[in-house]
Amino acid sequence: MASKNDTMAKTFTVVILLCLVCSIIVAGSAVGLKERQEANAALAKQANILATAGIDFAGRGAEAVFSERVGVMTFNRETGEITQYDSMIAMEAALADIRAQSVASSDDVAGVRTIRPELPVFAIRDESGDVQSYVLDVRGAGLWGMMYAFLAIEADGQTIRGLNFYEHAETPGLGGEIQNPRWAGRFEGKKAVTDGGDVAIRVTKGANPEQNEVDALSGATITSNGVDRTFQFWLSGNAYGSFLTKLREEGAI
Repeated sequence: MASKNDTMAKTFTVVILLCLVCSIIVAGSAVGLKERQEANAALAKQANILATAGIDFAGRGAEAVFSERVGVMTFNRETGEITQYDSMIAMEAALADIRAQSVASSDDVAGVRTIRPELPVFAIRDESGDVQSYVLDVRGAGLWGMMYAFLAIEADGQTIRGLNFYEHAETPGLGGEIQNPRWAGRFEGKKAVTDGGDVAIRVTKGANPEQNEVDALSGATITSNGVDRTFQFWLSGNAYGSFLTKLREEGAI
């Protein structure tokens, strides 16, 4: 008759073997699905970029339209150098190897903490191949966390074409209204910066549209302030400011 110790040893052996087998299966699945997950994330980002620029991709799919209409590049905010990439995945792989730099607290009005010297830029072409706008990747702190958005600027380097907060944790019905197309649409046609490069767009309570202002969201003061500060940081010389100056002075890239 087997002893109790033998039975316990066999039980533990079986449990350990099962754990090892499960671990191998989970690890293998994670590795196998990584490429698909990255592709899905890239597709979602492509769709958001096209939507921000007002490009209709219904019926054909975001990937096909993106490959035809969007140029992927980075802008070095320190040197002004433009680097072109064949795909978004290639650009993101290159950015992953570039260390982000700390933002001085006196400059960090948007609460981003760090920023890379290379910033992503997406050039949106019309059907004839001419660049009609540029989509910039921006973010800023809201009430409950970081708010991520794409901002489309016309080829003049000054006029806002579209705004799309694609990821956030703001309160539904209040700060979450940053994702409402009706509110985001109020930014279209506004000036992002002045002729001299100063940030022109403002989000404020009781806004005067004629003064290039957009009314803050009702009951969401902190979120609205976060949106305003996001513009103040990313459109300034600390981020995309010199890129917009380059557009105004040299024309479309």
